[in-house]
Amino acid sequence: MERRALGKGLSALIPEKVSEESVSGKKEIMYVAASKIKPNPFQPREEFDQTSIDELSLSIKEKGVIQPLLVRRKGDYFELIAGERRFRAANSLGLNELPVIIRDADDQDSLELALIENIQREELNPIEEAHAYQHLVEKFSVTQEKISDVLGKSRVSVANTLRLLKLPHEIQEEMKKGRISFAHGRALLEVEDVNYQRKLVQDVISKGLSVRELESLIKSIRPKTIKRKMKQRHEDPVVAVFEERLQHSLATKVRIVKNKKRGHINIEFYSQEDLERIVNVIKGGNG
Repeated sequence: MERRALGKGLSALIPEKVSEESVSGKKEIMYVAASKIKPNPFQPREEFDQTSIDELSLSIKEKGVIQPLLVRRKGDYFELIAGERRFRAANSLGLNELPVIIRDADDQDSLELALIENIQREELNPIEEAHAYQHLVEKFSVTQEKISDVLGKSRVSVANTLRLLKLPHEIQEEMKKGRISFAHGRALLEVEDVNYQRKLVQDVISKGLSVRELESLIKSIRPKTIKRKMKQRHEDPVVAVFEERLQHSLATKVRIVKNKKRGHINIEFYSQEDLERIVNVIKGGNG
């Protein structure tokens, strides 16, 4: 969204009213009836903090809605793309009109823009972010590479976020509440036993375990057979280097298990699209 010039007083921040009929440019600000604006069905944020909205309401009551909502036309009404917190706060005050900027956007654009706004404001928890990525991948066939480009994140980061959806629902809920972090969740993915994952989460919460402490605990209690395999895998420094290179190139988790002369490579994927991307990379395509 284009920033308005500062240093010109409140008039530089608060737009003058423009009638709906006079709007011709895509980035012009206009005022529309609040009743004609509907929430974004693609809003990636699943939970809104009421205290935060109440605080925003007080600010709007004092200074008005300084930053316009971003909307798109949907028949005889407007659908939010970005600015749902402002929309909710304004509605709680019973405002009749709200400033908006109209944007031509399809469903995919609407989700991407809402996702970008929330991530830039650091308002999404890791699970909400993962669900938004999954929606882009499954509904709109957007590649992980495209998501990483749009959001300015590494492809590995996008892949790791999607992997969080493999965790049990109750663990995802703890992440949404902020009781365990993204890094805790990523460490838990190394544990195959779902029940043990749940026990570890309770330890993290009750004992306040850091990510390093959780990782150390996971390593210390793994079955001996798994430890033995890990030891065999990393005894050969060349294998460890190859493993790291493959993970970087494929942007996913890779494990190389090597015996004396033979072995196998385990490459993880998290969706049909992800599998196709990995195959294209291996074949020398664009991913």
